[in-house]
This record gives sequence, C-alpha cells and structure tokens, in this order.
Amino acid sequence: MRQLNSAAGDPATGDPAAGDPETRGPMTWGDFKNTLKQNPDLHLQFQFEEGKFVDSSYHITEIKQAPIVSVDCGGVMNSWTEVIVQLWEPSEQEVDRSMKTGKAMEIVDLVEKSLPLNPTATVKIEFGNSKFDTRQMYPGEFASDGKTFTVNLVPDFTQCKALTRKQSCGTASAGASCCAPAPVIKKNE
Repeated sequence: MRQLNSAAGDPATGDPAAGDPETRGPMTWGDFKNTLKQNPDLHLQFQFEEGKFVDSSYHITEIKQAPIVSVDCGGVMNSWTEVIVQLWEPSEQEVDRSMKTGKAMEIVDLVEKSLPLNPTATVKIEFGNSKFDTRQMYPGEFASDGKTFTVNLVPDFTQCKALTRKQSCGTASAGASCCAPAPVIKKNE
C-alpha cells in the first residue's frame, strides 16, 4: 500500500512524529474532506488497530459538529470545534457493500445542506463494535493501493494545557507544576 502525503509523517524528512496528532496537531475537517475528494472512486476503509479494519459494510450514521468550551487546570478558558464522523457496523455483514469515498462525500454534502461544518474544526472518527469499545480517534496516516483508500486511525490523547504553555496550574505556586511526579517517600524498615 502506498502511503500518501497527508496526515502521515513527513515523507520529505522521514519524521514519523509529523504523523502523530499529539505532535503535529489534529487534522482539520477541511483538510480531511479535501483529501477524501481527491480519491472519489476508491473504496473508503478505516483501520482502527494494526491489522483491524471497520467492516466494509459500515454506514456513516451521523456527522456531529460539537463546540467545546473548557477551563484547564491553569484557569485558562479554551474553545474549539470538533466534527465527529460516526461509523456503524451492521449486525449482519452486507455482502457486496463497500462505501466508496465519493459516496461518503455525498453524505457529507447532504449533511452540509442542513449544517455547515467548520473547515477549521478538528476531525475525529467515532467507532466501536462488539470487540472494540466505542471511542473517538484521529485520522493518522492515509494509504492507497489503487482500489482502497485507507484512513489509519490513532487514539485520542489527553494533555496538560498549562504545562504545554510552560505555566503551572491554578493550585500550585508560580513556576511549580501541578503535574510533576510526587516525591517518593521511603519508609524506614
């Protein structure tokens, strides 16, 4: 399978971290949509773990746009928008059914007639089945073999925004980290 230059690592530098949403930042809805548009005749597949794929008879059941407003441990308000594409596997496989990227874009167009989706929003794919707990994942690498366009999904992650800003949380003194490991206390035996 040929890896495409997209959400994947930087092929020019060989830096695999460039494909990691935690390092490079999450992909935007606009970039994701444009990548899909470039491959309309390929079967759209999602890999949720190494060697494990969403069944090809999946449905796109809904596309959600969620405005997020939060206050982090440093007392700073944050806001962003997420576009979440939900995938569902039918309980019985539908033989000879595989969604092409063009069909997925028809669903997107239908959604956007009622709900204009923010092109700068973070995109996530929501999926789960009887063997994989439902979760939201980021598009990571894209790959194509000429027939199938595969989106490799990577787990969501948590972070301490205060530390990312090189600040402390509101419960610690200036310059102190609320997220530093606790000191080890040795017991006298």
